[in-house]
Amino acid sequence: MASPALAQTQDATVSDAPAQEAPTDAAKVTEPVAEKPEAAKPPVAKKPAKKEPVDSLKPGQYIWEKRAYNATDLRIIAVLDIQRLYVFDGDTLVGVSTISAGKKDKPTPTGTFEILQKNIDHKSNLYSNAPMPYMQRLTWDGIALHAGHIPGYPASHGCVRLPLPFAKALYSVTKMKQPVTILADLNRPEPKPEPVVEPQPQPETTPTPQPEPETEPKLEVEPVADVPTQMG
Repeated sequence: MASPALAQTQDATVSDAPAQEAPTDAAKVTEPVAEKPEAAKPPVAKKPAKKEPVDSLKPGQYIWEKRAYNATDLRIIAVLDIQRLYVFDGDTLVGVSTISAGKKDKPTPTGTFEILQKNIDHKSNLYSNAPMPYMQRLTWDGIALHAGHIPGYPASHGCVRLPLPFAKALYSVTKMKQPVTILADLNRPEPKPEPVVEPQPQPETTPTPQPEPETEPKLEVEPVADVPTQMG
C-alpha cells in the first residue's frame, strides 16, 4: 500500500518548468535599471546615383534601321542627362545614338527647334573653322546637329555631336523645318491639381407677382319691359 505522500506525487501533473522558490525575507529585490536612450544619429546624405541610359551602347556607338521609306515624318529627340538621341517613325524607334552635348559653361539649350540649314561640309565660323560634317542648324547663334568626337560626356560648345555614320544617315532622311526636340531629362512634370471650387449657395429669389390680365368690363343689360300694343 502506497503512502499518502507517494500517492499525492503520482496524481500531480509533471511540468518541465523548474519549480520557483518562494522568496525569503533575506532575499533582496532589485529594481530594473532604466537604460539611457541612445542619441539619434543624424541621417547620412546619400550621393545621388548617376543616371545611366537603358541601353548598353558605348561612346560612339549607335543603332540605325535602314528603311526604303518612312511612314511618317521622323521625330528627333535628344535627351541630355543620358546623352542619347532617338529617332522615331511614328511610334516606332528606328535609330538611337550616343551623343556629346554642350559642357557646363556652354550648355545645349532645351526646347523644340526646327532645322534651319543643312550643309554636308560645314566649317564653324565661331571656333576657328572647326569641321562640322553633316551639319543641321537649329539656331542662328551656333547650335546644330553634326558629326564629331563622342568622348562619353558633354564636351561640345553647345552643339549635339553625333557619330559620323549616324550623322550621315540622319542627314539623308531629314528635311528643312523639321522639328528637333531637346530635353534635359525624361522626367515629366506632374500636372498641377486644379483648385476645388465649392458650390456657392444660390440666393433665394422671391417670385415676382405677375399682373392679372385686364378684362373688359361686363355690361349689365337691364330687362326691357313689354310695351302693350294698341289694337285699332
